[in-house]
Amino acid sequence: MDAITHFSTRLAFETDASDVHADMAVGALLLVDTRSAEAWAQGHVLGAVHLPTRDIAARAAEVVPAGAEVVTYCWGPGCNGATKAALEFAKLGYPVREMLGGFEYWAREGFPVEGRSVPIDPLVTVVTGGCGC
Repeated sequence: MDAITHFSTRLAFETDASDVHADMAVGALLLVDTRSAEAWAQGHVLGAVHLPTRDIAARAAEVVPAGAEVVTYCWGPGCNGATKAALEFAKLGYPVREMLGGFEYWAREGFPVEGRSVPIDPLVTVVTGGCGC
């Protein structure tokens, strides 16, 4: 596989918190938190829906409109829960991508969350002008 094919394929199935935030602002996708009820209660992305991975096959049709573009997330880059959830949505025929960095990087970038207060990490928060990517 050449580099163009490799990176094009990754971009077709992966996205990041900044792009998800922009897409959510215009209603272009449905963000799905795939973590446990306890994790959801601790804190989650404002505007996300909660559908744990183990429930996707049984409940996706009632939670996610048919044909909706789905983006999954879990805790962070050290967890493959969003990948497992994306696979479940793909098996059901949904267009799906995974949000790289998960809830951790969403919160670190200072995007809106619900739940307990999440500290902002100055090493990854862009103060003005965005990251330019």
